[in-house]
Amino acid sequence: MAETITVPTPVGTVTVVFTDRSDGDLRPVPLALSDGSPADDASEQAALDQRRRAIVEAPWTWLRQVHGASVVNAASAGDHAGVSADGAMTTMSGCPLAVATADCAPVVLVAEAGFAVVHAGWRGLVEGVIAEAAAQLRATAGSPMTTLLGPCISAAAYEFGADDLRTVANLLGDGVRGVTEWGTPALDLRAGVAGACEQAGWPHPAGSVPCTSDDRWYSHRARGDEGRQATVAWLTGAVR
Repeated sequence: MAETITVPTPVGTVTVVFTDRSDGDLRPVPLALSDGSPADDASEQAALDQRRRAIVEAPWTWLRQVHGASVVNAASAGDHAGVSADGAMTTMSGCPLAVATADCAPVVLVAEAGFAVVHAGWRGLVEGVIAEAAAQLRATAGSPMTTLLGPCISAAAYEFGADDLRTVANLLGDGVRGVTEWGTPALDLRAGVAGACEQAGWPHPAGSVPCTSDDRWYSHRARGDEGRQATVAWLTGAVR
């Protein structure tokens, strides 16, 4: 397992787990095969459930991620599981919330009485998924405390088209402009997350962040991996 972080809050403790390849593929089982027919996924789902339970023994709120700005509010373990969204929040104890990534940024926003887990690719950043998660947390969970950012692609490995880079920079600042290790224009996704947090009035992520181009993690861009690591978080000790 890549890393486990605990964040004390006034109502309890938020535990955040960033998985890696050693935990296995944690992406949702497909709803259908590539030809559109229903998938025979019972055995796949059972294996996935077992991998999830090895991390935290409770139903996960997992998402069909669509690179948008929708954020759901989970009232119990497994609430909203499988909905199309790119973020989930809760103020309830014992509700694991998860996103699956393989280059996009997994972001955890922690407030005084709750937290949100967000899947932030460049399109989600442009759509405002971090701002939406922050607004929902402020409305129900109090003031911001911290932001955690998990493994994601670095600018050195993320070549990016000029038009799309201009779009992101216009919204989040020129700090998102980077250069790949081979000298072409790149997107600094981590700077994008920091810019979105700043605009939302949330703390910037702190500390170093591994690049998913390292083969310890799944990476769609670097190797075409189909697997996904997970970021899963839950609150314990809350009384609400």
